[in-house]
Amino acid sequence: MKISEIISAIEELAPIHLKEEYDNPGLQVGDSSVEATGALLCVDVTEEVVEEAIECGINLIISHHPILFKGLKSVTGKNYIERVVIKAIKHDIVIYSAHTNLDNAYGGVNYRIAQNLNLSNVRVLSPLNNQLLKLVVFVPVAAADNVRLAMLNSGAGKIGDYDMCSYNMSGYGTFRACEGANPYCGEIGSIHTENEVRIEVVLPIYLKNKVVDAMLKVHPYQEPAYDIIKLENANIYAGSGVIGELSDDVTTEDFLKRIKKVFNVESIKYSSVLKEKIKRVALCGGSGAFLINNAIRANADVFITGEIGYHNFFTAENKILLVEAGHYETEQCIKDIFCDIITKKFPNFAVRYTNVRINPINYL
Repeated sequence: MKISEIISAIEELAPIHLKEEYDNPGLQVGDSSVEATGALLCVDVTEEVVEEAIECGINLIISHHPILFKGLKSVTGKNYIERVVIKAIKHDIVIYSAHTNLDNAYGGVNYRIAQNLNLSNVRVLSPLNNQLLKLVVFVPVAAADNVRLAMLNSGAGKIGDYDMCSYNMSGYGTFRACEGANPYCGEIGSIHTENEVRIEVVLPIYLKNKVVDAMLKVHPYQEPAYDIIKLENANIYAGSGVIGELSDDVTTEDFLKRIKKVFNVESIKYSSVLKEKIKRVALCGGSGAFLINNAIRANADVFITGEIGYHNFFTAENKILLVEAGHYETEQCIKDIFCDIITKKFPNFAVRYTNVRINPINYL
């Protein structure tokens, strides 16, 4: 099995298109066309992690944080990033990262945390905009069902809790086939009128090529007429943070203890306790302080994230309980996500969690 196949499986859940503008996920180092000997999973790539891969005979490291976050102007080994790159290349090790694309993905980091906290009715806290397209295609009546089904089966037509969604309107199209054409209907040189169906479907941008290719493959016309329209609608299945509910109200003290248990931490930071019980929970793995106001507007009782910062604790203004549980700690579950993706699709493939202690922060 090639490394590129593993990457494709990850990007089915977390397409690169979902990344934040500042981010650099994807293939970091190496040739993805080679056969994979195993995958080593981690939050961050360090020299020790690369050494572990070498010792285990593994040629693929999958991390959450990209090792190449900013462009390199030289590779001389003057810092750990350059040393990681040098060692990986020297030993034919591929490094791949899924960062904010996995943070923003449906079923990604934040959904896994919500699952671990036993939240229900989970939805995106701050949906991404400009992530959706509308595909409009004009099809002869006899072929409408086949073309529609091809687009829907390729991932188009999902709106909220509904799938296979389309809009269909009857009309007629006119055209004249010129010399050299091979028309499905009508004659060369004559204006032809054909009863047609206008089919409209919504799709995420990253599925554009897949859906268009599926449509063109079954469309009977030599030159199908279709429009691709960019939408400003929010994509409710992709974005920053999530919010959900506990099945039963839990005392604040018990819920804080649950947070410590889920993230396996000895201590957490939190703001003033405002309510006796917790029901609505907003969260964001990693650095999520930018979502505090979103959580307040969503009427969450608590907002959990990895990093808040001293001054941001004042932002709560006694409107919400803020909990800081650690950047690394809130993103440990990334290894489980990677493992689930890979073992589900490739059940006999060797997957290993790093044994290296990566978190650079120590607690006393």
